[in-house]
Amino acid sequence: MVAMSFRALLFSPNFPKSPPETISTRNRSNPARSLFRVPTNSPHGRRLFRVSVTEGRRRSGKVYADVRDILDSVRDSVEFKDALDDAASSEDDLDSTIPWWEQFPKRWVIVILCFASFLLCNMDRVNMSIAILPMSAEFNWNPATVGLIQSSFFWGYLLTQIAGGIWADTVGGKSVLGFGVVWWSVATVLTPVAAKLGLPFLLVVRAFMGIGEGVAMPAMNNILSKWVPVAERSRSLALVYSGMYLGSVTGLAFSPFLIHQYGWPSVFYSFGSLGTVWVALWINKAYSSPNDDPQLRPQEKKLIVSNCISKQPVKTIPWKLILSKPPVWALIVSHFCHNWGTFILLTWMPTYYNQVLKFNLTESSLFCVLPWLTMAFSANLGGWIADTLVSRGLSVTTVRKIMQSIGFLGPAFFLTQLSHVNSPAMAVLCMACSQGTDAFSQSGLYSNHQDIAPRYSGVLLGLSNTAGVLAGVFGTAATGYILQHGSWDDVFKVSVGLYLVGTVVWNLFSTGEKILD
Repeated sequence: MVAMSFRALLFSPNFPKSPPETISTRNRSNPARSLFRVPTNSPHGRRLFRVSVTEGRRRSGKVYADVRDILDSVRDSVEFKDALDDAASSEDDLDSTIPWWEQFPKRWVIVILCFASFLLCNMDRVNMSIAILPMSAEFNWNPATVGLIQSSFFWGYLLTQIAGGIWADTVGGKSVLGFGVVWWSVATVLTPVAAKLGLPFLLVVRAFMGIGEGVAMPAMNNILSKWVPVAERSRSLALVYSGMYLGSVTGLAFSPFLIHQYGWPSVFYSFGSLGTVWVALWINKAYSSPNDDPQLRPQEKKLIVSNCISKQPVKTIPWKLILSKPPVWALIVSHFCHNWGTFILLTWMPTYYNQVLKFNLTESSLFCVLPWLTMAFSANLGGWIADTLVSRGLSVTTVRKIMQSIGFLGPAFFLTQLSHVNSPAMAVLCMACSQGTDAFSQSGLYSNHQDIAPRYSGVLLGLSNTAGVLAGVFGTAATGYILQHGSWDDVFKVSVGLYLVGTVVWNLFSTGEKILD
């Protein structure tokens, strides 16, 4: 064996540059002495050296390396070279043996499943806005009855806003979201049966459907807060919420085809049955947290755990303090004003296209798709604009007020133009622009909960969203009453008035600064 050893000066305070970074420390217990094994290539073959790094005596600041050749030339040893290369890239080799679908990050599997649940959520919700047209003709429902049916969904939806969040925090997001999808899917399938039994049965089934969908949002927030690192949270939430927009597009696009081919009950049977496919995947793939998943790869688990912000649990909620803050009431009032117009457009838009613009059922549903596509685009555009303004030094308060003012005044302006347009194409354009500017609210009031009270953002969301659901209950029912005694212009005037009230309240009392610790 050929053996070599020598001593080399690695670093001195007189050197112009810092010492090179170490690669693979074998002994970290003694900071004054470190051991390395360094493979090198030379004209005589591949050699392996044992390097001992020590600090100079008398605190001179110098660092020395004692280098000893511990292996002979391995030029002819193919097996050793392969073993050394395999050890250096063992993780890459391991990944190459795993199919690509198993290498896909598990956290994004959870995100995609949540996206799919929100897609089904809005598909099952908006199908009634299309099916209500042939149903009302078959059962001789007047506009007031139609409004009552449309609003009955929100009776159950209202009950599970805060309760769903508490339940998700207690038993885990997987169980709660799974329960929600099963519950609303069953209610969707039972809708035709209930309609034929009588109006009271239909109202109960629609309320039951609202109970299931009411837990979806808090359960989703709970599970993603545990699975998604902070650096990926915005992207994941954007994808999940886009499922709601695409669910509306899908429901509005396919409902007329199913109705014409198989009758209006087929919409509820087909959409509701899709929930069984999702539940089967959810049970097999989803876990409430990374710690519960036995198949999660260690590298991904480490990434998730090390990049999640831990918060002190909220033991008591200071209700009196929360309700004493004007910005909190600005959130509640603005959420009510915003959702009044949004839910009216969601539930009554196909009826407006059919009765006023004289579109048939297929045309009504297809034109309803355009505002939702516009909304999906505008929401992402508004988020990019808001982040850009903040990064350039504009205060969060100013950005929130600008974005929400667009979200209020834009829809108000375009709704007022509907009574002045002379063609269906212009009416559809006004409706699309109204929904598009409405989506800027996601960078306004919908982002404000985290701004003013990070620890109690869930409570604030429950409070403001409860007010928003109440707007859906009263707004959809009131629209049916107004149409029975007035016109669509009167419906739009009420929405415009509330948009203006929300604009004033928001700009006077909202803030982007933290007001609750």
